[in-house]
Amino acid sequence: MIEFLNKLDTDLFLFLNSFHSPFWDKVMLFMSKRWEWIPLYLLLAGWVIYKFRWKSVVIFVVVALLIISSDQVSVLFKELFQRLRPCHNPGIQNLIHMVNDYCGKKYGFVSNHAANTFTLASFTSFLFRNKWYSLFIFFWAALVSYSRVYLGVHYPGDILGGMLLGAGLGILFFWLYSRLISSPVYAKLIPGNQKGLNGV
Repeated sequence: MIEFLNKLDTDLFLFLNSFHSPFWDKVMLFMSKRWEWIPLYLLLAGWVIYKFRWKSVVIFVVVALLIISSDQVSVLFKELFQRLRPCHNPGIQNLIHMVNDYCGKKYGFVSNHAANTFTLASFTSFLFRNKWYSLFIFFWAALVSYSRVYLGVHYPGDILGGMLLGAGLGILFFWLYSRLISSPVYAKLIPGNQKGLNGV
């Protein structure tokens, strides 16, 4: 069964990775970089401050812990499963489309990019409770995740694992955040907490 799933994952990877062009090489390389998204993160931070006022301090702490947890659990999974990235797999290396010879570290399950983006998307989707924002942020997370397959550094299974991990952590941390802001300790520390989860 595992061999069948691995072959299916490899075949799907080779199929998806085969669609490429010089234009999309640049787009997907941009999508995959972390620092290029700082303006988006700053916009989200500004929206949080505007919407939640004093609660934003707690939210930023929770999000920081959330991203650190997502990143570290992803690294732990890589060391535990030790699944070679496609571009490090000698059996298919010659069949892969890569951009600028970028490959990454040795192991790929689960994808940090998928885990981190879906962690952020999941948590903030519950936080803002806005349909259009949720559509946008999950589309962004999916596109960033797909870029990793396009670039030849992750199998679709790596992405799926990262998505599930990230979404699960986002839900868990939002539940913890909800419990925190309803606690008596929070009521004493943060002014205006009586406004509830949405700050209204």
